[in-house]
Amino acid sequence: MKNEWIIPCNRNGLSGCTRRQFLSTAASIGALAGIGAIPFGGLFPKNTFAATPMFEPAYLKLHRSGELADRADALWAVMEDCRLCPRQCGANRHQGETGFCRSSGTGPVIASSHAHFGEEKPLVGRGGSGTVFFSHCSLRCVFCQNWDISQLGRGKRLDHEALAGMMLRLQEMGCHNINLVTPTHYSATILKALGIAAEQGLRLPIVYNTCGWERLEILSLLDGVVDIYLPDFKYWANDKSVRFLSGAQDYPETTRDAILEMHRQVGVARQAADGIIRRGLMIRHLVMPNRSAGSQEIMGWIAENLPNNTYVNIMAQYRPLHKAFDYPEIARKITREEYREVVQKARDLGLDNLDVQGFWWLG
Repeated sequence: MKNEWIIPCNRNGLSGCTRRQFLSTAASIGALAGIGAIPFGGLFPKNTFAATPMFEPAYLKLHRSGELADRADALWAVMEDCRLCPRQCGANRHQGETGFCRSSGTGPVIASSHAHFGEEKPLVGRGGSGTVFFSHCSLRCVFCQNWDISQLGRGKRLDHEALAGMMLRLQEMGCHNINLVTPTHYSATILKALGIAAEQGLRLPIVYNTCGWERLEILSLLDGVVDIYLPDFKYWANDKSVRFLSGAQDYPETTRDAILEMHRQVGVARQAADGIIRRGLMIRHLVMPNRSAGSQEIMGWIAENLPNNTYVNIMAQYRPLHKAFDYPEIARKITREEYREVVQKARDLGLDNLDVQGFWWLG
């Protein structure tokens, strides 16, 4: 198989390729090849772009001591009266009850797994970010670009042995990390899979790619497991989070506390000599129309509470999808001025490790 199968997602700028565009491209490639969609990465060829052998991911120490298995068991027990996310809905996942996130049972539903070339460049490198897209979500944003995955639950139910096999396949393909997208409600299964994969030779850093809305009690069980935290910081004001994040009134406060804990655990994200980030905190913020996200306040909080060289990706790719047209203030794309003012505010505050979309957006 030739490497040109991955070119269509790489041609228009890596940071500009959204997850939906990537999944759509992958499906198109599969159709051309006569095999349908590419759910679990089988189309992509093996390559030699591996993580540096000098790096040891955090979870290996816990695995060797047996602590990783203990943490997995602790999270597994939480699903008997599910409190994995801030909803704390109390569903007995062991008995197949469905929680607010619409997950039922203990096994993960996975929409796709592949080398992703549309994430942040220090995660993508040359070999791609080894991305696993989990179905369902505890936040359920009204504007979600992947609503068919996060809210309709499109995907295939697997077990932790199969998830471990996916992680090892992504490493074999030459990905630089294991990027777990929307992992919160499956964190117990993830840790069980990680133990199996580590025993079989997994050596890639773990990226915890989250909406940011995390319980401190759960994050404490991930301390020493996760290498890279990649949280969103979506909204500053409680009334906006209630309106756009399915009633998540405590989103701003809970996310602020979670981000501080993530930073305590992994510190500032720093690129290695090869340009790849293998440990640290990377914050994402999506600029919204009509300044509805409170972007300037979020930049101010980051500047006041975290080091100035904290990695912050200021994203411009908002599109009104899913139920967004039911809300007039977010029913359009953002303007160049709306994006530029957020970038300028961050720079004025002294934040100096910004990932920004240039060219047309900054003019």
